[in-house]
Amino acid sequence: MSDKVAITIDDLTVAYNYKPVLWDIDLTIPEGVLMAIVGPNGAGKSTLIKSILGIIKPIAGTISIYGKSYKKQRSLVAYVPQKGSVDWDFPTTALDVVLMGTYGKLGWIKRPGKKEKKAALEALEMVGMLPFKNRQISQLSGGQQQRIFLARALVQNAEIYFMDEPFQGVDATTEKAIIKILKNLRKAGKTVIVVHHDLQTVPEYFDWVTFLNVKKIATGPVKDIFNDDNLIKTYGINYQVSIQG
Repeated sequence: MSDKVAITIDDLTVAYNYKPVLWDIDLTIPEGVLMAIVGPNGAGKSTLIKSILGIIKPIAGTISIYGKSYKKQRSLVAYVPQKGSVDWDFPTTALDVVLMGTYGKLGWIKRPGKKEKKAALEALEMVGMLPFKNRQISQLSGGQQQRIFLARALVQNAEIYFMDEPFQGVDATTEKAIIKILKNLRKAGKTVIVVHHDLQTVPEYFDWVTFLNVKKIATGPVKDIFNDDNLIKTYGINYQVSIQG
């Protein structure tokens, strides 16, 4: 982790049909952390990511990435959406999906060339999917599809990576492979922000955590704030968990 701030959020409020989904969020995310966003269903975890990415328009508040708007810093950011939001029947190969990650820097008029194809193949190799490069994405398992979308993010060579539930519906082998890649990104000084639901793995996988339930409950190093007190504040008094057990 460096002393630089990657993302600053001030007074962020988001509402759907006048019902607040995020309320008055202040959040500072340092550069170079591997951060989990945790909270119950409906806590606003995916909404927070989508607000930072400009997909959802807040009703109040400001968001900056390295001190500037997302629009100005778009090339520094990569995003892996929830698997459920992707049309897996779209007729395209694994390699083509990864190549899509190069369009942001190329622009839509230029076609990917040798350099982009080499980078895409390297990203596929990194996620263990090179042998499947010509396979239709609809023919891949859930875990394989998730690896392909991770490769598409990797090929962007971003500074900040957002991942919305990357471990959902994947097998244990894929989960281990993904977390290894995320830890390597952090080692390389990248900032990685993950919507995550498995509380048992938070201390093992992450070094930073944000507790969210419409409001921000707490944020900081896992070793300092991942405790029963913040878990109860986030999930309610009936939420019985011992993170020592």
